Amino acid sequence: MVVIVGAGPAGLATSACLNRLSIPNIVLEREDCYASLWKKRSYDRLKLHLAKQFCHLPYMDFPPNAPTYVPKNGFIDYLDNYVSHFGITPRYLRSVESVIYDSDVEKWQIVVKNMTTTDNVIETEVYTSRFLVVASGENSQGTIPDIDGLDSYGGECIHSNQYENGRKFRGKDALVVGCGNSGMEIAYDLWNGVPTLPLSFVHVLTKEMVKMAMIMLQYLPRKAVDKITVAISKLKYGKLSKYGIQRPKKGPFHLKETSGRSPVIDVGTISKIKSEEIKVLPGMKSIRDKDIVFTNGETVQFDGIIFATGYKSTVRNWLKGSYESFDEKGMPRKSFPYHWKGRNGIYNVGFSRRGLQGI
Repeated sequence: MVVIVGAGPAGLATSACLNRLSIPNIVLEREDCYASLWKKRSYDRLKLHLAKQFCHLPYMDFPPNAPTYVPKNGFIDYLDNYVSHFGITPRYLRSVESVIYDSDVEKWQIVVKNMTTTDNVIETEVYTSRFLVVASGENSQGTIPDIDGLDSYGGECIHSNQYENGRKFRGKDALVVGCGNSGMEIAYDLWNGVPTLPLSFVHVLTKEMVKMAMIMLQYLPRKAVDKITVAISKLKYGKLSKYGIQRPKKGPFHLKETSGRSPVIDVGTISKIKSEEIKVLPGMKSIRDKDIVFTNGETVQFDGIIFATGYKSTVRNWLKGSYESFDEKGMPRKSFPYHWKGRNGIYNVGFSRRGLQGI
């Protein structure tokens, strides 16, 4: 028996591969559906940032008529078909509380809260398994930075995983914090008078540049691909530093491989920044009611804040021991491609810092 923690794309892919080999497995999922990040915590305009040939799960391609960059609902439909085709049956509303390896019986003991019961009675289940697959992912919990005065903010404050579209912010001044792909896309979604904050240096590419680079990486060294891609980006966008966007010294695919930081796939945000329809501001210093104080001393009032400030792994909340497999941040200690297997039958999937392509 194999126990898989998490029913995101990585957990589903693992179960499908085991089912093909007739290996019994149980998928434990804390939410009431699989792929909850896609189904319940992603914005409406989201599309896959990589071309479809780099995003399909094992043993099932996207349909031939699927667009090159599959939209959110199209990807959910693909996952629905995948689950049905491979007979994957996750156990929902199972919150893993602790996992520990029992060396006496050489098995993993998984303690789980079963939240499917009625009358608000939560039952505890205990699973034992020779093999454990950690598939809870790099994006298990949204993170919001600790900013002085945030608790007393007088407007609406949400993480990007709660953002669906701009309807609720219509006619309001909203601040988007973060300049990754989610922050840039949400800023574009709200571009009429909505600024965004670049909290770090970022590479800005088009989806065509990324597709070209992904193909080149199959034949050329990463360093060469980085140089070519950055040169094309400079030709396309010019000097972005005068708009408040700095390019990192390391190349986009070096950063993706070593730190998990993705380049920004421009959906039209840069043109809005250049035309000053989206304003770029420095870092936040403090909050007083609806007044945001920035590091340059400027104070601006906003009705809402959307934090597109990333996610973190929650593995360390429940995995006891096994510190040689996961570090204090809940990420594998070993680098790709040696990260996926630990001692005593523990494996991980979806932690390669390569998105869907790394599953």
